Amino acid sequence: IIYAVEKSLDSYKFNLLHNKQLFISQLKTNNMGSRTIDEGSMDEKSGMNFSEYVAILSGNTDLLEKAKLEKKITALESERQAFAKNKAAGMIKLKDITQRVAANTETVSRMRGDWEIFTSRIAKDKEGNVLNPVQLIGVPSSDVKVIGAKLNEIADNAATNGEHYKIGTLYGFTLSVKTENSQKEGLFMKENRFFIEGEGSIKYTHNNGHMASDPKLASLYFLSALEKIPKLIEKYQADTEKIAGDLPVLREVETGTWRKEN
Repeated sequence: IIYAVEKSLDSYKFNLLHNKQLFISQLKTNNMGSRTIDEGSMDEKSGMNFSEYVAILSGNTDLLEKAKLEKKITALESERQAFAKNKAAGMIKLKDITQRVAANTETVSRMRGDWEIFTSRIAKDKEGNVLNPVQLIGVPSSDVKVIGAKLNEIADNAATNGEHYKIGTLYGFTLSVKTENSQKEGLFMKENRFFIEGEGSIKYTHNNGHMASDPKLASLYFLSALEKIPKLIEKYQADTEKIAGDLPVLREVETGTWRKEN
């Protein structure tokens, strides 16, 4: 039995013999594998890389020191690249979150403006119930059944080619319908969705834009959409607070430097 000392030239000799035998065996069995030599990589068994082996075999101590220095430089370069990669990813995420926070903040501001306008214009009956003075273009009647029937007629027959088409007003807000393409069970179809829009240029919907078949519920569609504004504001604020939680850490990443730079 021949023993080899770990992290010494003995290990290299044994590994070399093993590789030669493996190469010969692969030639005989016609099972050649691809081979690459990484002069900077660490050999798990011996603790030395290829350059250090060459230096030891040459007997040149300067060459050995150079090999060790090159190994350290390679390790530092790898660490620096990893730092740069992580920083770049962090900056991309920071930019994305910053833009989302700004967009959400602006949306909330416009929603609040719409809500203030709506509440300032609300009319109520003697019992305190909010009135629903929907005015449809071409429909002089304010009767709930007439309004509901007209809205269902629009839902069944409108064809706006993807554009918003104005159909009336409510408390100064614009009512519109839009024909959209959809797919169900592999079949393409067209559906009409309804919106109400104020000065904030935000289009609000109810029931995902679909009109109820019941005339009374249909007539209340746009009022119901406006009454959802407070909950929408809460949703956007909660989303903003959630995504903004990562900003302090990401800002540190943005201004951070590699500690071993100098």
